[in-house]
Order: sequence, then structure tokens, then C-alpha cells
Amino acid sequence: MAEKIPAHLEPYVLALGEDKAIEFFLRFGGAQIYLSENPQSSSEAAQVIGMDGVRALARALRSGHILRIPLAKEWTANRLKAKGWKVQAIARELRATDVTVRKWLKPREDRQLTLFDLMKAADQG
Repeated sequence: MAEKIPAHLEPYVLALGEDKAIEFFLRFGGAQIYLSENPQSSSEAAQVIGMDGVRALARALRSGHILRIPLAKEWTANRLKAKGWKVQAIARELRATDVTVRKWLKPREDRQLTLFDLMKAADQG
């Protein structure tokens, strides 16, 4: 079963599809971008995701506004791993360490104690 898409990434993935969204995040993540429902074919975004992709994204988000694109590194790491990528390749692609990538790939329940776990540990100690 595919991992749930984080809410802040969902409009991108629904508008572009997973593969194009990954490509978009890798190319523009962390940067500001202006999206228009009438994009120029020469725009960098149109060259990466196509004119239809820019239009779909502009409709899904706020057309005519400057947006900061999320980095989406953890979600992207998980999706690339599901596509068969090795940890080292993911780390290079995302400009992260292999240690960080392994942390991102761990199931969420293994990464942080729950409030119940903390209360149980406090009662025992």
C-alpha cells in the first residue's frame, strides 16, 4: 500500500501525478515560483512538467501568486525507495546523508516515542 501523501504535498501529487511531482520537487523545492493558468512555453516549469502540468498545478494551487515550493525530501525519499532506488542514490539525489535517508525510510512508529510510551517509561523509572 502506498504511503499517505502529506497534506501540504497532496495538491502537487494530485495535479501532476507522482512521477512529475517528484521531478517538480527535485527541480523547484525550496524556491519561489509564479504559477499561471496561461504559462509561457519558455518557462522553466513548463519545460519540466509541461504546459498542461503548469495549468493543472495553477488550478490546484493559487494561480497568479508566488509560491514557495516544498522540499518534500522525506516523501520523495520514500517514493524513490518504493521505485527500487538504493539509499546511496537517494541521498545523492536529495543532497542528504545516507543516515538521514535511512531515518526518513524508517516507519514513523519506530522514529519517535508516543505519549503512552513516555508515560509508561516515567512510571517505571
